[in-house]
Amino acid sequence: MHGQVTGLAYAIFYSLLAALGVPGNLVTIVILSRGKCGLSKCITRYLVGMAVTDLLVLITAVILNRMSAIYFPVFFLSTTPVCSLKIVLIYAARDSSVWLTVAFTIDRFVAICCLKWKAKYCTERVAGVIIGTSCIVSCIKNVPWYFVYEPLYILKGAPWYCNIKLSFYSELLWTIYDWVHRFLNPWFPFFLMLLVNALTVRHILLANRARRRLRAHNTMDKGSDPEMKSRRNSIILLFTISGSFLLLWTTFVVNFLFVRLTKNNYSTGSNAKDPRFILQESGNMLQLLSCCTNTCIYAGTQTRFREEFKNGLKYPLNLIRKLIRS
Repeated sequence: MHGQVTGLAYAIFYSLLAALGVPGNLVTIVILSRGKCGLSKCITRYLVGMAVTDLLVLITAVILNRMSAIYFPVFFLSTTPVCSLKIVLIYAARDSSVWLTVAFTIDRFVAICCLKWKAKYCTERVAGVIIGTSCIVSCIKNVPWYFVYEPLYILKGAPWYCNIKLSFYSELLWTIYDWVHRFLNPWFPFFLMLLVNALTVRHILLANRARRRLRAHNTMDKGSDPEMKSRRNSIILLFTISGSFLLLWTTFVVNFLFVRLTKNNYSTGSNAKDPRFILQESGNMLQLLSCCTNTCIYAGTQTRFREEFKNGLKYPLNLIRKLIRS
């Protein structure tokens, strides 16, 4: 499950992921924090929280775990205590990222479909509480992973790498914990986002039909409808974020089902010819890729975000021009 992944293809993939994902999320955090993208403070807080947790996933899972194993296979980060701690941090960051995506989806559902609750629930303060609670609970929930692993090798008395204990597959408590862990991420988030998005689509379709009928009877109102445009922008942002999550996590879920239902073990090697390893690592790669997609989604769906990004790129160039002229 956490074997040493090696090979040129993986080195290229994870290097590109870090090179694009880390600065991409940093840029997203800066742009959204400026509050000039035309989004409410509540939405902005959720999106910044998602970008921060995605950045933490890239730092822990990609840089400290995958890339360190590829480029520095014999390094203190590969000792068993540090390796176990890394895994706890990876899962905590990943769970936080997933549940903030769920919280954002529910927040948009309330704002669009439950107007009576909007003023109470869709606020910057509530968003802050939910973000903080999600991160704290995610950290506590994943502490047991520290005790799942044992050394793969003992070299000169020092424990190296992380190998899953056989008791993890045989003992009832660990089996229950693994199922609960997977249920809370990604099963339950999958179900929630599918349900909430379906309800949101249904509400928007009904609301749009009613609004078209109302405008059809109003012969004086034949121009563009700003309310319809606002709804369309909100739904595009919502569905691209949640749809990206569902798509990129599917392989990860399939691998878990394969391991548990066929009573196999997670792959701990790096054999590119082993179908189990290919399935497992494909799931990991796509799941980690999801931490880089939100920046592209914002750039593709939010005009003001693109404008702020262009202004950020132009700023150093304009500064250089001023220095040259002076």
